[in-house]
Amino acid sequence: MSIENCSPTGVDINQTGFGYTLSLINGKYKMIIMYWLAEYKPVMRFNELKRCLGTISFKTLSSTLKKMEADQLIIRNEYPQIPPKVEYSLSERGKSLIPILDMMCAWGTANRI
Repeated sequence: MSIENCSPTGVDINQTGFGYTLSLINGKYKMIIMYWLAEYKPVMRFNELKRCLGTISFKTLSSTLKKMEADQLIIRNEYPQIPPKVEYSLSERGKSLIPILDMMCAWGTANRI
């Protein structure tokens, strides 16, 4: 696939496949959340993710996870118990983005200045 096919000149980037992909993975934490779920622990609870991400606020993590669920990148499983138990995992759609994240990681390692 060439760049011309992915993001042609004169076309709004948001209307291209490239722009759509970027819209799914943009943001400070989305790729990191996906990476944690793919590489370290396939099912994580909210507070586990919060600890792994460090400085993220409760509100930011909550809204990021809601966006990722709406984009069908993650699956949210809520268990009816007290206290409530909610677990997050990658969906098949989310898993399909992992090779792209792996390539970004490899590129960064090879080209780090």
